[in-house]
Amino acid sequence: MSTHDSDADDNSSRLISVRGMEIAVALVLMAIAGVVIADSLRLGVNWRPIEGPAAGYFPFYIGLILAISSAVTLVRALVDKPAAGQTFVTRQAFSQVMAVLLPMILYIFVLSFVGIYVASAIYIALFMWHFGKYPLAKGAAIGIAISLSLFVMFEIWFL
Repeated sequence: MSTHDSDADDNSSRLISVRGMEIAVALVLMAIAGVVIADSLRLGVNWRPIEGPAAGYFPFYIGLILAISSAVTLVRALVDKPAAGQTFVTRQAFSQVMAVLLPMILYIFVLSFVGIYVASAIYIALFMWHFGKYPLAKGAAIGIAISLSLFVMFEIWFL
């Protein structure tokens, strides 16, 4: 198999290119910079005699630096044609990341209802069962043991 064939296989499963991701990140950071700059202007960005800088002085310049660097990144991404052919992430790699990220988001949501120790025991048990291919009983035992250990350490020993 030649390198050209492997590039074709890689591009067929490509979810997003390097260029596309650079453009997306630059636009998001420019939006964040815009919010920072707008709020800094609302607070005031001038230097006040005797008092020193107004509340928005330093955030304004941080936002300005972020906006300028994001604009440079955006222009470079739009001009850089070879980056359009490079793969940033494939569908398979993205699905693997989502397989870990989505349960973690669910874990964070469940924390507020059942508490950190119960949620952690469930999360560890299901994670071991699904990804580690351990028996569910073994994952549950380890999840409960870790949660009990953390409970004893933080709630009893450290008060």
